[in-house]
Amino acid sequence: MAEAPYLIALALLEQDGRRAMPLQGKSLPQAIGDADAPGDEGRRQVLELLVRVWQRSDEGSLRRAAAGMSLLLAEVPIEALQVQLPQLKANWLNSGDIDTLLRELGQVSSRLWCVRQEPRSNLVFELIP
Repeated sequence: MAEAPYLIALALLEQDGRRAMPLQGKSLPQAIGDADAPGDEGRRQVLELLVRVWQRSDEGSLRRAAAGMSLLLAEVPIEALQVQLPQLKANWLNSGDIDTLLRELGQVSSRLWCVRQEPRSNLVFELIP
């Protein structure tokens, strides 16, 4: 993993029939350990993104674009933010191909999680192999 890891939350959604991928992220002082979940910082980034998504609903109806895989969290090298991530985002916005997006995100990130929540429980971060 690069010296400057970055934790990024991604929401895959459709708004009024158009795909959108809002992002939220933060630089980390060190990489998340191999066996570790993203912890408090992962929860914080996901919740900040969800507030922004909720505020977006004022602009039109929203729906998840990839069902249970519509909320993701990835640890990426900061260098990926300038080249690979914008290209991945553009590709998904144009195609909507979730399998390709997940494969390409997996190649860029050291860890990739799907985020979900069971009723009346905490956020669950499921590592995507």
